[in-house]
Amino acid sequence: MKIRYINGDRLYNAFVAGGNAVITDQKYLNKINVFPVPDSDTGTNMASTMHSIIERAVQNRSLKVTLNSITDAAINGARGNSGLIFAQFIAGINREIRHEVKASTKHFAESVKNAIKHTYSSMVNPVEGTMLTVMKDWAEAVYKNRTQTNDFDELFSLSLETAKKSLRETPKKLSVLAKHGVVDAGAKGFVDFLEGIVHFIKKGKLQNLAKPDVLWEDTGVHTHSDRSEIKERYCTEALLSSPQMDLEKLRRDIQKFGSSVIVVGSETKARIHVHTNHPAKLFSKAKDFGSIIDIKADDMVQQFEVSHRRKSHIALVTDSACDIPQHILREHQIHMVPLNLHFKDSVFLDKITITPDQFYEMLKTQRKIPKSSQPSPKTIKNLLSFLSTHYDSIIAVTISDKLSGVYKQFIQAAKQINGTDIRILDSKHLSASEGLVVLRTAQEIKKGNDFKQITESAREWIKKTKILVDIHTLKYMVRGGRVSPLKGLLAQMLNLKPIISLDEQGKAMAYGKSFSRKSNMKKIIHEIKSMSEKNQIWNYAIVHAQARERAHTYASKLHSAIGQRPAYIVDISPVVGAHNGIGAVAIAFMFE
Repeated sequence: MKIRYINGDRLYNAFVAGGNAVITDQKYLNKINVFPVPDSDTGTNMASTMHSIIERAVQNRSLKVTLNSITDAAINGARGNSGLIFAQFIAGINREIRHEVKASTKHFAESVKNAIKHTYSSMVNPVEGTMLTVMKDWAEAVYKNRTQTNDFDELFSLSLETAKKSLRETPKKLSVLAKHGVVDAGAKGFVDFLEGIVHFIKKGKLQNLAKPDVLWEDTGVHTHSDRSEIKERYCTEALLSSPQMDLEKLRRDIQKFGSSVIVVGSETKARIHVHTNHPAKLFSKAKDFGSIIDIKADDMVQQFEVSHRRKSHIALVTDSACDIPQHILREHQIHMVPLNLHFKDSVFLDKITITPDQFYEMLKTQRKIPKSSQPSPKTIKNLLSFLSTHYDSIIAVTISDKLSGVYKQFIQAAKQINGTDIRILDSKHLSASEGLVVLRTAQEIKKGNDFKQITESAREWIKKTKILVDIHTLKYMVRGGRVSPLKGLLAQMLNLKPIISLDEQGKAMAYGKSFSRKSNMKKIIHEIKSMSEKNQIWNYAIVHAQARERAHTYASKLHSAIGQRPAYIVDISPVVGAHNGIGAVAIAFMFE
């Protein structure tokens, strides 16, 4: 039976069939992925995009209604270069299909041909020999064959042969493919999609098509094979939402921050993809165009180092509430899971897509204090799963269980990983005190000490660690709901300057107070000196919220008092500084 028109039901079923074919082939697509960077994730990204379409799209008899929902699902779920290019191609077709309930072969052919220009325009530097080329050749074949047949079965079968030929020729157009002896992975994924549709038309039923039962694997990580080919450290993506968005200006403004720039979507919703060394600057600009409602930033360099140049058989993981310098994280290959920070309608990744200085400048101008949230369970599981394939064992040190649910999330994720020894440690601390626990653990791993010995010792280090926080003002604690407005007002009237600490369970507690910051400093230094006379201090660290001068004054006075310099002085994490406020300084110390 000839298929003379396509409606919403048939379109949805075609996408399920095509998407299933891509999901089935994802491992092979990952294997041949060498462009734009050899990160072996094209299959995962395309499978993720297809999975989003199949799960989120709404089937309707109307072609336009179904296509609207498929487009929205594609933009929301698009991942990686290939996923975003595919999403933009679908969005381009959607622009060309106006309000139709169904479309003929002629109308469909015109729509896919015109959609190509929208797809090319989504990229700052479109490259031939990729998925783009195969899409263009296929669309032109569909348009050419529209005069030869009015049957969708025949139209797709004829045009598929052109797509296959174009795929075989991709190495001739892109030298990196020829060098590795492969075709373009994204282009292969698109041909898989077309083959799935053609096979379904010829062998399947147009009604009641089941959703794919093939396991969809989302590892969420890059596995590069050549460090020299990674020019930008972070692979970033985000979904932006706005009542009205200028996509062309967005594309122009963000291209200065890196490469592999893709912007897809509409005037109200857009997904961006950029490889960059400056994620915080990139997203500071991106938020000017709309609310950031979904975001990710993968450290491709660290993922390469883990895959090819790991320094130990034990992996060490922590969260971004741990305040420790970047150079220490990189020296010891410590993996940090960022917490989420919500500013108005936008979400940022703590320490990655927003820096402390950017955060505090925003904090000064906002009436409502930003909210923090835990990483998604999927983010933690993906990381532990990735590390389990490269390490014999994993130690994760988290923020106090009494202050966040991150510890419980790690426990749940660890239960789903088999074959690797994983120990999740509740640090009962945060900020610099959590940082000292992580630092000492890292140093013991570097010495080559045993996994069991380190985890047992870590429990003692946690007990022997303390933090004292010199609060400049209770304003931010009042705004965040941690201190009542009445207490905040009284403290302001009396000029009280509190000192905050953590109890043995890791809960915040009042440690002391003074009537001036000068008195606070004297009290804290006196306390630390007195404690050091009874128990030798292993090391200490100082963190601050835009109070560098005061932090260095503490360091100088403590050096004089106890004869030691701090392990480091660093900015307080935004997720911690949101509650302690601008001007806060914290001193953490661990006893031998």
